[in-house]
Order: sequence, then structure tokens, then C-alpha cells
Amino acid sequence: MKLLAYALAFVASIAATEIATAQTYPSRPIRLVVTGSPGQGTDILARVVAQKLADRLKQQVIVDNEAGAGGNIGADAVAKAAPDGYTILMATNATHAANSAIYP
Repeated sequence: MKLLAYALAFVASIAATEIATAQTYPSRPIRLVVTGSPGQGTDILARVVAQKLADRLKQQVIVDNEAGAGGNIGADAVAKAAPDGYTILMATNATHAANSAIYP
């Protein structure tokens, strides 16, 4: 019986440690990559979305324009980013529909 009590205490202490070290999302600024140049329609929309997202998440959202190659440069940057939710993509139908038929 004592062994069971010790085992339960051990498991509870590990669970409590995991809960205490867990971070809430987002704990740092979010990078919103835009596949167009500054001033284009996608960029303007991304800045509106970034402001609303920042207000809702209570965290800074940085708009990062990565224009070129029909949006492939920005999409590639996001695809190679760490899969932690801190780098997101604001793309167009060209980036996800047309480019797959145009570029190898």
C-alpha cells in the first residue's frame, strides 16, 4: 500500500511540474509573413488582420513582407520556420493554387 502511495505521489509531482512549466500561447511576438510587397492589397489586409490579432491575443504581431517569385519566397520561409505557431502566412490564391501548376 505504501508503494502505491509513493507511486501516486511521484506521478502527481511530475504532473504538477509539467503544468507549472507550461507556457500559454503566445508568449512572444508572432511573425505574419506576407507574400506581397508593402502597400499591395494583401499587405494592407494583413496589417488589419495583424492589429485585430494582436488586440485579441494581447501579443505583438509583426508583419514581414517577403515578396518575390510569385509568393514562393514568403511561403518557403514559413514552410521552413519552426512549427510552433509563431510564424504564420498571409498568402493569396496564387501562392496556393496557381504556383503549384506554374513552378516545379
